[in-house]
Amino acid sequence: MRVESPEMAIRRLREMLPEKARIYAPGCAGEPRVFVDAFRNEPGLAAGLTFLGVWIPGVNQIDYAALNASARTETIFMAPPLQESFERGAIDIRPLSYTQTYQWLQQTPLDAALFQITPPDASGKASLGVSADFAPAVWSRPDIVKVAHINPALARPRHSPAISVDAFDIVLEQDAPVLKYAPPPLSPVFGEIAKNISVLINDGDTLQFGLGNVQLAVLRALSAKRGLRIHSGMISDPVLDAVEVGAIAGDPGAITTGVALGSDRLYDFCARDPRLRFAPVGETHALSTLSAIDNFVAINSVIEIDLFGQANAEYLGDRQVSGVGGLVDFLRGAAASKGGKPIIALSSTAKGGAISRIVPKLAAPSVSIGRADTAIVVTEHGVADLRGKTLDERAQALISIAAPQHRQSLNQAWQATRDAL
Repeated sequence: MRVESPEMAIRRLREMLPEKARIYAPGCAGEPRVFVDAFRNEPGLAAGLTFLGVWIPGVNQIDYAALNASARTETIFMAPPLQESFERGAIDIRPLSYTQTYQWLQQTPLDAALFQITPPDASGKASLGVSADFAPAVWSRPDIVKVAHINPALARPRHSPAISVDAFDIVLEQDAPVLKYAPPPLSPVFGEIAKNISVLINDGDTLQFGLGNVQLAVLRALSAKRGLRIHSGMISDPVLDAVEVGAIAGDPGAITTGVALGSDRLYDFCARDPRLRFAPVGETHALSTLSAIDNFVAINSVIEIDLFGQANAEYLGDRQVSGVGGLVDFLRGAAASKGGKPIIALSSTAKGGAISRIVPKLAAPSVSIGRADTAIVVTEHGVADLRGKTLDERAQALISIAAPQHRQSLNQAWQATRDAL
């Protein structure tokens, strides 16, 4: 059914759903903002709904649970825009990795899903564009109502999951801005971290990295490398610089990702360059996929790490600010890869050097990365390769890359811990 406005689409959707329905809403650049605006214009349409999705902290700012007093949300990440709804009990956080989340979305009770897609091609197939991460887990389900926003502004890569427009129950076509993302200003500390990482990377390696400072800094530091490939959950504008200096291999499929998130320049690149291939999380994060890639280097960041090698990527104090995401998936994939390197990168301090981010023991309510999954840790002060090391050797290696002003206290704390073991 073709409709003329987002409000008409949502009204028609509500007519097809039970009073308390569960609806998938994508994140990243696939965020269905025209439908969100329709719910905001008519808040009663969101009454009783539970929204499910993967919305990236610092990127997706919509609090779906705030669309109506009786609306709820289920997701895997916590972020500041969600805090108020979380505190009033309207948000359920599921501590899942990306591969676990993909499986959850394939199986969880679901009544409907919202999608943003490109205009169809001559065969009637539309593409997910630059946001192919989780939607394929949902759109193949025969038991849900599917609502599509055809957005002419959405870039269509040559290789991205596609589906017939006829598969959707409700279709709206409307030009709308695609979500943009600008990399944050780069701290000099991350430049030093990137230099230390660059010595671990060889020509021809396949790289993965998270969003933000690490991706920006590492790709700048690799301008002299050649034949690099990318296999990642997400890419952003720094990839363009690596392409322009010739660091990235030139063959089709040299860059495989689930999501592109950045500027119009990045989206234009995604639409025209045959090196880009977009794939769902069920492929990009799967251990079977990653273990088959030789020399796979996974580079991710955390908030803090303790002397046992356990890492916290989710909490500031007792307050959850993020989630596990694809961290563990990629670290385990790199560990299983022939010649692979699982790398955790972080600055050694916070608050102007007053707080060490290498700590004696994690105080966070949960452990994001267990010590068995921590292999190589990099700060601006060096590289600690923990693979095969004893407890004492691991602790001493981590202390050696802590900020110099904190090493004595860390040594004392470790000795006290060691004496108590």
